[in-house]
Amino acid sequence: MRQIAICSVLLLFSAVAANLATGAELPKLTTLSDPTIRHRVPEKPYQILRRAGITAVIVDNRAVNDDVLPGHRPGYSGVGSLTSDKRAENLFVPALAGLNFEHIHDGTSKDRELLFEPRNVPMELRVIDEFTAELYQAATPHWGLESCHRYQLLPDGTIELTFECIPRRMTFKNNYIGLFWASYIHQPESLDIYFRGVDNGQAAETARWIRGITPTHGTLSTHVGQDDSRDFPHDPAFPLTLVFNRSRHQYVEPWYFGVSHGQAFAQMFRPQDRVRLSQSPSGGGAGNPAWDFQFFIDQFELNRRYQFVMRAKLLAFDSNEGVERATQSHREALKAR
Repeated sequence: MRQIAICSVLLLFSAVAANLATGAELPKLTTLSDPTIRHRVPEKPYQILRRAGITAVIVDNRAVNDDVLPGHRPGYSGVGSLTSDKRAENLFVPALAGLNFEHIHDGTSKDRELLFEPRNVPMELRVIDEFTAELYQAATPHWGLESCHRYQLLPDGTIELTFECIPRRMTFKNNYIGLFWASYIHQPESLDIYFRGVDNGQAAETARWIRGITPTHGTLSTHVGQDDSRDFPHDPAFPLTLVFNRSRHQYVEPWYFGVSHGQAFAQMFRPQDRVRLSQSPSGGGAGNPAWDFQFFIDQFELNRRYQFVMRAKLLAFDSNEGVERATQSHREALKAR
């Protein structure tokens, strides 16, 4: 009887694993997967979210020039402005954005307009409630990727970003989908980022605070996780130099932060999403670094839904350990998702 019970448990776990592998068990988290979610489409291209001393302005990829988003350039969607009751100035370059959907690619060289397709295809801003807004983008003309971003301010003012996408055409030649998000930071004192990690080849037990430094755009730009041995084929002259140029470090925990004007901006990820952390010292112009991340979907299936969940927190900076403590509950919550 005990052997039968053990076999039954193993079969149950096998069934659950099979369902997860096919995507059947993915929760429906946005209007892309659950069209019954009620929402409204505002007249303006942005929505202001306020909670717990944090103000986030969610904007689609249209240009804006008013008191809320002065001089905001077209093409830059996501969080157009992020401020706190500690500092009224925008964390991000005012003309650009943060948590901005930047690239869709498959590692092959393409015209710039195609590699930056998320900038150029209209988005629909959908307001869910006073703390939540989405950016929906229909299947893009070239890549055929349908997607939806949900930006939600949690009770403590942390942003939870949920991304869902469905590839609608077999456009990707290398059988993977590369996706890239950028946050352009406005004139921080330091261009660098910090994460728990090791030098390449070192054991996880030797993990320490790594200060990620990139001497120039596209040099030593991307930090992968210690458990990420994936190798994505790409053209030798692939023009998005941040994507595949790895650093000398690996992270052991999927989160990092940078510091700007006395505030830390921490970006935290689920371990299973296997994101790659990327940075540029000048992505947003001289003195304006880009603190970025990448998500790869390998061996993708047509019309299957994929998703990731991350959180971004703006908080007063006192020390690396202080940021670690302040983000612990969010990092634990992401592990459990």
